[in-house]
Amino acid sequence: MFVRFHSKVGGFTIQGDIASRLLRLMGMSGDVPGAVLAKDVPGALLRLKQGVTGAPEPKQDDDKTEPGQRVSLATRAYPLVQLLENAAKRNCDVIWEDLKRSSG
Repeated sequence: MFVRFHSKVGGFTIQGDIASRLLRLMGMSGDVPGAVLAKDVPGALLRLKQGVTGAPEPKQDDDKTEPGQRVSLATRAYPLVQLLENAAKRNCDVIWEDLKRSSG
């Protein structure tokens, strides 16, 4: 599954398991679909930033992972951080949904 995050200020798509993890860091349930209202975006953004900087990376089997092939959670979160920052500036809601059912 892929999850599409979107708002009046833009959008992007990410893998469902990563999306759920980022949503939980934002203080959301991790369920898809969902939304954060404009008034709650700054708090969600702050929790996400704090969560990403303090979140331990999941262990990976070194035999299956090539050096330099691992993408950090902070890197994966970057598009969401940008979307939330822009939504906060423009006072916009942010919506996420299964890409197959995406309306935006």
